[in-house]
Amino acid sequence: MDLVEPLTEAGAAALQAVTTAPRGTLVALDFDGTLAPIIDDPDRAAAHPAAVDALEELATLVGTVAVVTGRPARTAVRLGGFAGRPGLGSMVVLGQYGVERWDAATGEFDLPPEPAAVTAAGEELPGLLEDLGLGAARIEHKGRALGVHTRELDQPQQAYRTLLEPVRALAARHGLTVEPGRNVLEIRAPGTDKGDAVRRLVAETGATAVVFGGDDLGDLPAFEAVAALRAEGLPGLLLASASHEEDALSRLADVVVDGPAGVAAWLRDLTARIRAAQQG
Repeated sequence: MDLVEPLTEAGAAALQAVTTAPRGTLVALDFDGTLAPIIDDPDRAAAHPAAVDALEELATLVGTVAVVTGRPARTAVRLGGFAGRPGLGSMVVLGQYGVERWDAATGEFDLPPEPAAVTAAGEELPGLLEDLGLGAARIEHKGRALGVHTRELDQPQQAYRTLLEPVRALAARHGLTVEPGRNVLEIRAPGTDKGDAVRRLVAETGATAVVFGGDDLGDLPAFEAVAALRAEGLPGLLLASASHEEDALSRLADVVVDGPAGVAAWLRDLTARIRAAQQG
C-alpha cells in the first residue's frame, strides 16, 4: 500500500475513522478534473477508467459513494459509465450542483425543468460573445446552466479575463449567478451549491465520516462544508486533484494527488488499507 498520507491532523483523524468504520463513510467526488481529465471538448470528457474501477472497488466497502458535479446528471452518468456497474449499485449522482439526481439502485433521474432566466440568458449570450470579439468561445447548454468555454481559443486565459465581468453582468440582469472554473464560466440559477449537496448527503446517509475530492473553484463550497462538519465533530478528509491551471484547493486539502490518475491510485490504495485493517 502506498497511500498518500494526509498533511493535516484533521485529515489523519478522518482517515483513521474511514479505515476503522468504512460502512459509515460517505465518499463524494467531483467529476471533471477529479474522475475525468479536462479536455477541449467537454462532451467527450469520459471518466478515467482506472478511477471508475477504483471507485467501484471502494464502493463495496464504504457506506455510500457519490458524484457531485456541475454537469447535468445524465451527462455525468453517461461519461462516467456508471450505469450497470455491479459495485456501484447504490451510487448517487447529484448534477447541476445538487439540483438533479440519479440513483443507481433504481436507474431513475430527477430532473427539474430549465429556469426561464437561463433560457433568456442563453438567447443573449451569443451576441455578447460576438460583441467582445470572442464568438468562437464554446457555449455549452446544460439545461439548468450555460457554460462558456475559452479553452479552445488562441489565448484562453486572456479571453477568460475579458469575459468575466460582462458574463457576470449578463447573469445579474437575469437573476443568475456565475461559477468560475478552469477556462470556463458557468451561468446558473442560484440556490444550491456543492456544499449544500454534500451536507444533504451526509444527513441522508447518516455518515459518520466523509471524504470529498475536487479540483476547481466550484468545489470550494464542498471543501468549506466538510471543514464546517469537522468543526461540528464529524471526521472529514479533503482530497485535491491538482493541476497546473488551478491550485486553490491544494492549499486547503489534506491530501493532494496528481489529477484523475492520482485520484484513482489514492482510492485504490484506500481500499487496500481498509481491507488490511479488516483482516486484523
